[in-house]
Amino acid sequence: MLASRSAKPPMRFDTGQTARIVGMPAPRLRRCVGAGLLRPTRDPRGRLQFDFVDLVVLRTMRGLLEEGVPAAQVGRVLRSLRRQIGDRPLTGLNVYADGRRVVAWDGASRWQPDSGQFLLNFDADQVVKGASKIAKLRRRAPAHPRPITADEWYDLANELETESPAEARAAYLHAIELEPLHVPAHVNLGCLLQADGDLGGAERHYRAAVEGEPSNGLAWYNLGVLLEDRRRGREAVNCYERAVWAEPEFADAHCNLALLYEELGRKQEAVRHLAIFRRLTRRRR
Repeated sequence: MLASRSAKPPMRFDTGQTARIVGMPAPRLRRCVGAGLLRPTRDPRGRLQFDFVDLVVLRTMRGLLEEGVPAAQVGRVLRSLRRQIGDRPLTGLNVYADGRRVVAWDGASRWQPDSGQFLLNFDADQVVKGASKIAKLRRRAPAHPRPITADEWYDLANELETESPAEARAAYLHAIELEPLHVPAHVNLGCLLQADGDLGGAERHYRAAVEGEPSNGLAWYNLGVLLEDRRRGREAVNCYERAVWAEPEFADAHCNLALLYEELGRKQEAVRHLAIFRRLTRRRR
């Protein structure tokens, strides 16, 4: 399953989708392409097609342009970065304006992409250990002027789910790192992990979701389905009960409850939930 997924071509986004994801008006996006700031592919009809790396580049570009960095300098920075980092993904970098210069930070080093000049990073712990007579120094952490929010990572993950689940998982994790109680990200990431057979990982994220939002019927339902897959039917019953308590018209949860109650010999409750399920499904027709 993993091999077949990795063989899929990378997901592509049209101009409208890309403009919505990165928060940049479509005309400005086309001007950036026309100026050579990035080089997306085109489909057989000549329409622009952007990939995941293009999205990251555009977010970086938007931040620099909003900080007043001239478009020509932005283009030089991005072209230089691609040469300087080789096969490493641009997604691992923070690129920001520091006064008149543009600085790249990869977690270990800072440098100016357009000149290639590295900037010294003083680690307070190492300095103090090496020279005990020197007063403690506070490490200056680079600031990202326009950080991508948890909700933006979540929206991007939603766009990526169908065609690029691996990248979607990474985007959901970014959202959760920024906002540990981001319930929708936990729920969706749990679904992806469950589909991949990682039931332990999926259960952890579903439980994080219900702890963060006990009234989330979908999270309780998904946790119940997973527990059934793990042959923990009695625990699943509790999850489905919480799901229908939170969302009384959650038809699938009523159906699963009826089946489990039947297996457990709780006939009366099984009949009641089956009747509710039938009433709800008739209403949808």
